[in-house]
Amino acid sequence: MKYLIASIGLNVVLQNCISLFFGDDTKIINTDEVAVGNQILGAYITTVQLVTIGASLLLFVSVNLFLHSTATGKSIRAVASNPDLCNIFGISSNKIILITFGIGSALAATAGIFSAMDTNMIPTFGFNLLLYGVVAMIIGGVGSTTWLIAGSLLVATAQNLAAYYIDTKWIDAVTYIILILFLSWNPLGFSGKRLKKVEV
Repeated sequence: MKYLIASIGLNVVLQNCISLFFGDDTKIINTDEVAVGNQILGAYITTVQLVTIGASLLLFVSVNLFLHSTATGKSIRAVASNPDLCNIFGISSNKIILITFGIGSALAATAGIFSAMDTNMIPTFGFNLLLYGVVAMIIGGVGSTTWLIAGSLLVATAQNLAAYYIDTKWIDAVTYIILILFLSWNPLGFSGKRLKKVEV
């Protein structure tokens, strides 16, 4: 819990530093002319959004292959299960945690770049993306990337339906309502699994 509070505090400090040096005004990353998006099944989607979807799928598959097919990936999964046991078997949990942090940061930076190209950028725009990701993870549960996808699709679908039928101001409210419902009636998410640790 202390690390969570510390990370939130650090996030606030960094956001204010960005505001101090670069200002609070919206920064435009994508300078292309505004054009009608590509029509797919009656819906319009921009080229940036298509590229984002393609890159996201590619990264998702790549990360899964990395976690299941490489020695480092298997070490990451082992440390996630039981870091103390990994240390006993000669796997440095601190090194693996550092590698995992680097991979996660790179993925988060990629998501931020694509999001900024789609909707432009302000100092605080990444916080909502972080919260949506946490909500999707809680809803999906642990132990299965399939349920993680299901949680993400549920959150995204609910947000877009709320924006279409009610108002865009209700996007965050609907997201947190779903989170509260899952925490109240299904706290383990879709997977229904807890993180397992093997005691020595």
